Amino acid sequence: MTILAQFKGMPQFEYVHEILAKLNQGIALKQEEDVIIDFDNNLYLKGIELLGELHNAILYKKVLCVSYQPFENDAPYDVMIHPYYLKQYNNRWFLFGYNPDEGFYNWNLALDRIVSITETDGKYHPNTEIDWFEYFDEMIGVTKPVGATTEPVVLHLNGRAGKYVINKPIHGSQHDKWLAPDLLEVKLDLVINFEFKRLILSYGKDVEVISPEWLKEETMGNLKAALDQYQPVAKTEGA
Repeated sequence: MTILAQFKGMPQFEYVHEILAKLNQGIALKQEEDVIIDFDNNLYLKGIELLGELHNAILYKKVLCVSYQPFENDAPYDVMIHPYYLKQYNNRWFLFGYNPDEGFYNWNLALDRIVSITETDGKYHPNTEIDWFEYFDEMIGVTKPVGATTEPVVLHLNGRAGKYVINKPIHGSQHDKWLAPDLLEVKLDLVINFEFKRLILSYGKDVEVISPEWLKEETMGNLKAALDQYQPVAKTEGA
């Protein structure tokens, strides 16, 4: 029970509250015991309270009308979705499903951008297209451009970054070898998406994209744009 109590707050362990209450009827537990384990989670993330409702909608095959407001929109809009799968990435939750308006089986909505959910009486369209394990196995994160396929990628990582990636591989397809004591070559085969590009940028000066060429050029452009943010603004004449 002490161990279970320390799982409280994790969104996928909401049932722990009920279990503890039942067990406590017959077993006394010291409430003042110290917590000695902590998990990477965000208890203040919007949308966590929707997990139970969405899980049931998937389980009982309910068609939903979701009022949704992306970051770039000033107002929400309605999305019809046949929910299939819930996925957590980087402390955010995403709902995947079929959008009949777009015809996409892999339409995804971030739970923290959902304003409201309404159950409809529409006929549920079951998933017959996607094996979710395979779907996520070929990429990092949750963003998969329509029609995207895996591409070979070669990275060079310096010093400590290389040692870090040896112990925590970037992706399951990773093959690596040391070209020098402080230079690691990493070969990957994955879908190049928004999350992967962000990951590359997070290594800063310690990573170099070798191939593909277009990704190398795009990364250079992003780094140059970031550097330009720190350039002093030229004074106008007479100022």
